[in-house]
Amino acid sequence: MAAQKINEGLEHIAKAEKYLKTGFLKWKPDYDSAASEYGKAAVAFKNAKQFEQAKDACLREAAAHENNRALFHAAKAYEQAGMMLKELQRLPEAIHLIEKASMMYLENGTPDTAAMALERAGKLIENVNPEKAVQLYQQTANVFENEERLQQAVELLGKASRLLVRGRRFDEAALSIQKEKKIYKEIENYPTCYKKTIAQVLVHLHRNDYVAAERCVRESYSIPGFNGSEDCAALEQLLEGYDQQDQDQVSEVCNSPLFKYMDNDYAKLGLSLAVPGGGIKKKPATAPPAKSEGSAAAPTEEEEDEYAGGLC
Repeated sequence: MAAQKINEGLEHIAKAEKYLKTGFLKWKPDYDSAASEYGKAAVAFKNAKQFEQAKDACLREAAAHENNRALFHAAKAYEQAGMMLKELQRLPEAIHLIEKASMMYLENGTPDTAAMALERAGKLIENVNPEKAVQLYQQTANVFENEERLQQAVELLGKASRLLVRGRRFDEAALSIQKEKKIYKEIENYPTCYKKTIAQVLVHLHRNDYVAAERCVRESYSIPGFNGSEDCAALEQLLEGYDQQDQDQVSEVCNSPLFKYMDNDYAKLGLSLAVPGGGIKKKPATAPPAKSEGSAAAPTEEEEDEYAGGLC
């Protein structure tokens, strides 16, 4: 079966090369027919799991479409070449081709397709190179935002923010979450704004910036419904505990369902939050152990030192 598909692919390659040849009666290559044959070859090689040959066929198809000024189809072929490289575990090269495809989609006037390609690229490399994934998600969000598709834009920004938090890049995360919050406010999704304020405060406290955390809460009072909400009360309690270096109060807030059931990356920030200087833990007062009758308490170290040299 595989050998049959490989032979089929080679036949399509041969046909494509014939279409590209010129002669006395044929002055111009037939790029359209050649691209079609290269595309068929790519499918045949892919079915035979010959991904290197499939990638080469896709690249030839893309070049033929470019020569024919068919940008959308060229971009599709570059994207397919990228997916073949993904099968070969050559992710950086795959991402490069998918980015190239997205630029061609934009040039062709199909930004939605460009954004979807970038998002796919981000998912491919997220576990291998989170920094590159953040960049791709932010690019995707910008494309959606330019098209005024704010819901899609803010979802991609959310992915970028969580990756930044996971990588402990807190300064960048704070800016990213602020942008998310601004868009959620713009589309009047106020309850999510409250959650983003919690995320902001946790990030700022992990940056050891109490002033910025307090400012976030103060500025959020302008969001309809925030003042008097459960989120607001919890944040005020959290900031009070942090300011007073009361680790018990901080831990109590961060272990509440409101914090524990946030996105996992933010829930972890809450659980690992420690007040400056180690904090003051309140310990319940316990009665001293009763002395047993007829037994004398062991002398303390200070008492032993006091009489160590005798009475004189």
